[in-house]
Amino acid sequence: MVKSELGHVGYFDRESCDLDEFKVLTSQNLTAGDVPHAAGIEKNVPLYDMESLRPALEDPERRRALLAEWGRVFRSSAGVIALKRAYADTSVIDRASEIFRRIIVEERESAAGKGDHFAAAGANDRIWNSLQKQCVKDPEGFALYFGNASLAAAAEAWLGPNYQMTAQVNQVRPGGKAQTAHRDYHLGFMSAEEAMRYPAHAHEVTATLTLQGAVAHVDMAVESGPTKLLPFSQLYGPGYVAFHDEGFRDWFEEAHVQVPLEKGDAVFFNPAVFHAGGENRTADVERLVNLLQVSSAFGRSLEAVDRRTMAQALLPELVKLKQGGAMGVTDLDAAIAACAEGYPFPTNLDTDPPVGGLAPPSMAAFMRQALQEGWTAAQFARTLADQQARQAA
Repeated sequence: MVKSELGHVGYFDRESCDLDEFKVLTSQNLTAGDVPHAAGIEKNVPLYDMESLRPALEDPERRRALLAEWGRVFRSSAGVIALKRAYADTSVIDRASEIFRRIIVEERESAAGKGDHFAAAGANDRIWNSLQKQCVKDPEGFALYFGNASLAAAAEAWLGPNYQMTAQVNQVRPGGKAQTAHRDYHLGFMSAEEAMRYPAHAHEVTATLTLQGAVAHVDMAVESGPTKLLPFSQLYGPGYVAFHDEGFRDWFEEAHVQVPLEKGDAVFFNPAVFHAGGENRTADVERLVNLLQVSSAFGRSLEAVDRRTMAQALLPELVKLKQGGAMGVTDLDAAIAACAEGYPFPTNLDTDPPVGGLAPPSMAAFMRQALQEGWTAAQFARTLADQQARQAA
């Protein structure tokens, strides 16, 4: 497999960018032997049938093997995976879509939520921090939506546990134009000049701090503009500089792939993969996607999220769903991971010392404890308020 190595390079600049090398790197082909758990490969994107793989997520050994495969794909292979039927019940998707469309109308009327990355303003409808807005408006629906073992497994495969979920809804109307090719957060949100100030090893590390995802809320044929992707492009060392170059963007337009998605499918990819939202060439399809930007516990997430408010809204709904048998342990844990802060730092160790371990309990740990022990909403609220006071003291 062709790889682009950092070698002795200290910093990347425009002279580091070799288009011919990039073309060779991104002209590789993924083989079935590289992805033994995949049901198939389409345009160098491995397709995983979560209907058949879902039981594997309940078995620690099989889960670990699947996550290890996904991690290899993200890091050193195609860079992208598609999870078919990530949602067994798409009514959960429809419920979330209704909430999102209400928010779009509300924000359109108030002139909030405008602006987009890498696309002209007004080409689509964007909901920033859809994670918190969905949770506060419909906490039960949020629990069912993010109580999804497939999404949680994909995030953990790249980021490990205690990841930070953020989400931004994008609705592209018929005629909505494509984005320009880019990499994503962190260095992807910088100009080439800014990115060049960071040493080469930081370019490699930044991709390990975020995972990009997209949940399809409608059936998305290629004509509707599902994400354009260039498999293997995350392997190119100076790519955070190169994606600004017109020659590299031209090659992206020539060589990219698009995989059609059905409602309830999800795609995840390394943020260093060159990608762009596609043009909606249909006459009647409003392409609605929930874009997930999942951050490592060791990095800084894209958005400031009021997770304490979210957790207090969500806990009573998780209790009811648990008691009614609607959600099992794995899905409950996934919902908590999407909502609560799983990492206990930064904190004030004078007032919030470790007890019985190397770190104080996190918000997610308290939430799991509350669910397990049957705390009241008031008891949980007091616990989080006390935690916040200790951390800020």
